[in-house]
Amino acid sequence: MTNFEPKKLKKNWTIEDSISTYEIDKWGDKYFSINSKGNISVTKDINSEKKIDLFKLVRELKSREINTPLIIRFNDILKDRINALHDAFLKAIKTYKYKNIYQGVFPVKCNQQKNVLEKIIEFGSPWNFGLEVGSKSELLIGLALLENQNSLLICNGYKDKKYIEIATLARKLGKNPIIVIEQKDEVNRIIEAVQDLNASPLIGIRAKLSSKSSGRWSKSVGDNSKFGLSIPEIMSTIKELKEANLINEMRLLHFHIGSQISDIAVIKDALQEASQIYVELFKLGAPMKYIDVGGGLGIDFDGTKTSSNTSTNYSLQNYANDVIATIKDSCELNNIEHPTIISESGRAIISHCSVLIFNVLGTSHVSSKLKIYDDKKQSLIISNLIETFYELKKLKNKKINLSQIIELWNDAKKFKEDCLVAFRLGFLSLAERAYAEELTWACAKEIANNLNNDEINHPDLFEITETLASTYYANLSIFKSIPDCWAINQIFPIMPIHRHLEEPFCKGNFADLTCDSDGKLNSFINNGKIKSLLNLHEPEQDKDYLIGIFMTGAYQEALGNLHNLFGNTNVVHIDINQNDSYKVKNIIKEDSKSEILQLLDYSSASLVESIRINTEAAIDQKKLTIEEARKLIDQIEISLRKSSYLSE
Repeated sequence: MTNFEPKKLKKNWTIEDSISTYEIDKWGDKYFSINSKGNISVTKDINSEKKIDLFKLVRELKSREINTPLIIRFNDILKDRINALHDAFLKAIKTYKYKNIYQGVFPVKCNQQKNVLEKIIEFGSPWNFGLEVGSKSELLIGLALLENQNSLLICNGYKDKKYIEIATLARKLGKNPIIVIEQKDEVNRIIEAVQDLNASPLIGIRAKLSSKSSGRWSKSVGDNSKFGLSIPEIMSTIKELKEANLINEMRLLHFHIGSQISDIAVIKDALQEASQIYVELFKLGAPMKYIDVGGGLGIDFDGTKTSSNTSTNYSLQNYANDVIATIKDSCELNNIEHPTIISESGRAIISHCSVLIFNVLGTSHVSSKLKIYDDKKQSLIISNLIETFYELKKLKNKKINLSQIIELWNDAKKFKEDCLVAFRLGFLSLAERAYAEELTWACAKEIANNLNNDEINHPDLFEITETLASTYYANLSIFKSIPDCWAINQIFPIMPIHRHLEEPFCKGNFADLTCDSDGKLNSFINNGKIKSLLNLHEPEQDKDYLIGIFMTGAYQEALGNLHNLFGNTNVVHIDINQNDSYKVKNIIKEDSKSEILQLLDYSSASLVESIRINTEAAIDQKKLTIEEARKLIDQIEISLRKSSYLSE
């Protein structure tokens, strides 16, 4: 039996080593760091005494029977994001002597959860922070939750007459809805609603900009974009509003150039074009008051501060400065009053406060033991593989000859392929095929243990790392909890939330619980590039190995689906107190199997009764004892009340 010694671990692995490995100092902003115990620390301010140990928090939640997978939302971080956005605009307004205010709104589509929206409204109340809605359902949420009569309710999306009537009448409740015309046929509906109700709404127009956008959502602008009016349509709309005596209700210009804009130059170009459209609308007789710059304010998922899809080459302050300065310049050149500036910055507000935590159920990896058989009757192909293995072992502790190693590895791959062909033709047994694969893995391990990272990443050897990688089985559904990873290959920061005083010597990726080959996490942040494997620890026997997926607050819950009938996870809202303490503000319990089945019109009682009838038949046929039948029904009834995820 041959045992393969693992590559020597670094002595005295430090927190700094973990920081470098997972780059938490880059993407973690001021909110996430590693504490002296080697656990993730969470705070709203790196200099604040209000910090908590994330690993300790998850363990204590487990003692309350709030199990993983779970979403933890930190109210303090959410509040800080709202404060930071307003502080940036207040500073820009002061710096550029802008003669009006910034008044933001939160796009409800980013996270429609009631507890989230209530907190956003609460934290944004000093600045009359409002909401943006894009459907009748979201409109009803906005009307119910927004009590501040100075807050704005921006009404976007497709609008039928009922949508327009509800928003129009809501103005009489003291609300501030602004109906944004996004399709040309909405103009006639607004005019009809005004005539029927004898009431008029505040009106805005969404413009289709010709400015180029970037990133995944670049098609949000241009002639073929989904929403907005072209310049000729804007001119026609102004004419129709004048004829209907509604031009005095025309107050807002809106544009949107996409989500997660990574390049500030794109934002500047759009601002210049939109500012000029605003000026022209004013000249056409509309008493303009607001300019809504839409969404697009990005966040730095990978910490590189570049214009890649997962980063931004600008700061929050850069963004606010450019918005204020550009709009100010256009207005002052035309002697027009500075408008109130609105933005719909959802991702930048809500992403950081949510962390998805899951536990690892187990791993699969290449065996570290191999028994070399000395059999003169064995296949020549097998003998060739054994000889290659011994040639590689001879190189141990010798000066590395990379070309020789590459040659031997290519030999090993070729011999393995020959074995596969021989197996297909019936010349090798299943046991011999298994032995050939083990020998190939053994060759790969010998090479990996003798090369440094730069050498093993050689193009001709890189596949060795993939060959030896472990699969970590994650107790979650990617399709439910982080659907963007599957749908658009979104990269979120991922790392263990503990054990950062130990070297993570394994390389691996994650497979979720679903019966779907797409249910894998195999794209990770690596110094501005994407790598397929993450440094991970070997899970310890009977101990949870906990992984955090960070910055997941935007869109994931709304977009998640019921693939394989995995439901909502536990959600916990946390307030951070002094001295590593916290307060659990809200707990939203995970879906039970019964609740999930009910969504699909399955009655738990009917399901149990159907199975009970089957057990009675099995008892009559002596296939099942009464005790076994009772145990089966009991287990099913208990299971229906439990989570769809795996537990102890």
